[in-house]
Amino acid sequence: MSQPLARKPLNAYHHGDLREALIKAALEEVERSGPEAVSLKALSKRLGVSQPAPYRHFADREALLVAAAAEAFRQFSAELRGIINKPSKRSKLSRFARATLEFGLRRNGIYRLMFASRVMACSAKDSELHAAGRETFALLVEALEAPAVGLLRERYALKIWASLHGVITLAEQGLWTGQIAGTTREELVEDIVAETKLALTAAIEAARRGAILC
Repeated sequence: MSQPLARKPLNAYHHGDLREALIKAALEEVERSGPEAVSLKALSKRLGVSQPAPYRHFADREALLVAAAAEAFRQFSAELRGIINKPSKRSKLSRFARATLEFGLRRNGIYRLMFASRVMACSAKDSELHAAGRETFALLVEALEAPAVGLLRERYALKIWASLHGVITLAEQGLWTGQIAGTTREELVEDIVAETKLALTAAIEAARRGAILC
């Protein structure tokens, strides 16, 4: 009679496992208490490994945050891709924008790690974090559902990204004043979506007319 496989002790990690465990634990800590709360020493204790062990995978706390932010972007992109690819009466841009608003408010610690910390700015341009961020931005460009004319799509994608970030940040900090204008966050986001689509369409038509005249 074959013997059952022995279970791995809860705190025992193979060399590759520990890196993933650290990233997962860091994201959990970020979600609970924000990026500022992440500590390699505390994570080592939580995972039951020696204090030097994480340094075999990450040079320092900042390197771990870069890896955690890259994973957060990948998860965010997967969530967005599923939402914008589902059949719906609403435009892809509307679904993208509403999903971003919901994500930013529901998972604000993670959102701040991704969009409101220095992690992206301080990481190398060829890092996995920048690659993951570009993937998310590419989904936004796709969600515009517009033809490529120069870099117009990218310009308007940046504009709406900045607007969404503003709404999320104001709401999270308790500075949302939608009552003054008699509107909700969701209604404002839909206004931003509609204005962006109209402005981009007009800019594309103007660019095409200019190309014909030349």
